[in-house]
Amino acid sequence: MKQTNNAPKQQRLRSLDALRGFDMFWIIGGQRIILALAALTGWPLFKWLHSQMNHVKWEGFAFYDLIFPLFLFLAGVSMPFSFGKRLSNGDSKANIYNHAFTRMITLIILGMLYNRILNFDEEHLRFASVLGRIGIAWFLAAIIFLNTSLHWQIVWFWGLLISYYLLMQFVPVPGFGTGVLTLEGNLSGYIDRLLLPGTLHLKVMEPEGILSTIPSIGTAMLGVFAGTFLHSQKVNFSKIQKGLIIIFAGLVSLAVGKLWGLFFPIIKNLWTSSFTLYAGGWSLLLLGIFYLIIDVWGLKKWAFFFVVIGLNPITIYIVQYKIINFNTMRDFFFGGFMRIAPESVVPLIGSIGYTAGVWMFLYILYRKKIFLKV
Repeated sequence: MKQTNNAPKQQRLRSLDALRGFDMFWIIGGQRIILALAALTGWPLFKWLHSQMNHVKWEGFAFYDLIFPLFLFLAGVSMPFSFGKRLSNGDSKANIYNHAFTRMITLIILGMLYNRILNFDEEHLRFASVLGRIGIAWFLAAIIFLNTSLHWQIVWFWGLLISYYLLMQFVPVPGFGTGVLTLEGNLSGYIDRLLLPGTLHLKVMEPEGILSTIPSIGTAMLGVFAGTFLHSQKVNFSKIQKGLIIIFAGLVSLAVGKLWGLFFPIIKNLWTSSFTLYAGGWSLLLLGIFYLIIDVWGLKKWAFFFVVIGLNPITIYIVQYKIINFNTMRDFFFGGFMRIAPESVVPLIGSIGYTAGVWMFLYILYRKKIFLKV
């Protein structure tokens, strides 16, 4: 990475890396550990956590539904820092546009590779992806950020959410009519069936589809607002005040999202406007808490575990299921313990072993300073 000597140095937000790692932790094994603990202990706390470790089927919200929007939110948070650094170093907007566009295309391609497009299996060929949505939403949010003032960014944010609401509620779907938000009858799914080639993840609709990309830009914009606030040297607030304001903004976003959800339900698969605000509220709360603990109060050592994960999130997302078999690594190092342990404890040992293997892989990359930067 390029280092700057002339421009005023902006300290990297350690909390951003840690929170990104916390987010990815649940994908690389945290979910497995909680499920194993719930089965082993039967304790009410773990039972409740167990209920939060899977996506809701349609309407509603669980912790596991936060992982994707939190990642996109954090991509937005980093934007004012990364772009601000490049602009202060004399980089042109044209170069930044080129980088942002290249990043979007790279993520779209990686997403298709993740979906095994190289298998050339027409029956299961899926073009839309989580990585593709991150790339597209982040790119469009970057265009808004680079070309508008904060006032117009806010206008764009609410315009996107309200426009999506109006489209979903008042544009009729053949055979279903207007305002239908079922799996089969919603407008977003209908457009996906019309325009998206290949197979759709939910058969009749695509969670990372065309129309539902609109509010996902709002998720990235929420991150941009938080990042702009934390990055700004002009606002007359101390760091602790900034952290508390971020937390307060999170509570407000949760309340507004919940209220909007009364007539435009919180549905992750549709990325409804209420879902954008509700997930954004939790994202703001977590950012504020991590920022206060790590960047304000300086309590950093505990977060190292998450930082190692957070510095290579795309890498581990791609390799853990599609390229490297970490179950084999788990069996090599923990197989003996799993054979001699009581049957009820085996899932817990296995889940801890799997997570440890993934983390050690990321730690080696960290020590070797190997980071996949997209």
